[in-house]
Amino acid sequence: MRLVIARCSVDYAGRLTAHLPSAPRLILVKADGSVSIHADDRAYKPLNWMSPPCTLKEGDGGSAGVWTVVNKAGEKLIITMEEILHDSSHELGVDPGLIKDGVEAHLQELLADRIETLGAGYTLIRREYPTAIGPVDILCRNADGATVAVEIKRRGEIDGVEQLTRYLELLNRDPHLAPVRGVFAAQEIKPQARVLATDRGIDCVVLDYDALRGIEDDKLRLF
Repeated sequence: MRLVIARCSVDYAGRLTAHLPSAPRLILVKADGSVSIHADDRAYKPLNWMSPPCTLKEGDGGSAGVWTVVNKAGEKLIITMEEILHDSSHELGVDPGLIKDGVEAHLQELLADRIETLGAGYTLIRREYPTAIGPVDILCRNADGATVAVEIKRRGEIDGVEQLTRYLELLNRDPHLAPVRGVFAAQEIKPQARVLATDRGIDCVVLDYDALRGIEDDKLRLF
């Protein structure tokens, strides 16, 4: 993880254009190649970012240079540095991932044991499939033999969709797994999360905890 605090301006050129005027900002460069620009508000959400895979080139231009970040689609994030106030790198290592609460952990176990409830012909590859950014809850194959990554939440919100999106970007780089589809599974899925998942080609599944435990009818509702 590289942390840079700098006075800079930022221009994005891609499907649309955006400009951030000069101001002090925090720039995060992560080991997965992602670059994000943050202000001292908005909680965790960056002002602008570039998701991996992308390349960062530090070139000349002014006293501190110009950074150009380009992704595989050719979109560019151009950061014009005026003054670098802090620049440090830290090795964080492999993150163990989020420790799920009891319900989420049990949902994962139940769904892995009854993976066919996602659809006829589904087979389990493994639970807690390891990646460089944390374990995928369930990795399985559908009836067509395609790889499917499943992210399980008790309450499905936008953060969970973003998490699954990062897993899919990483898994799809592996030629032995690609193409990898995504399933976002939760007991409750917020409307905004459903819209984002649909936009990204991710299926949403509402899990019935009691049904998975065999207390009620054995059904999952796929929307």
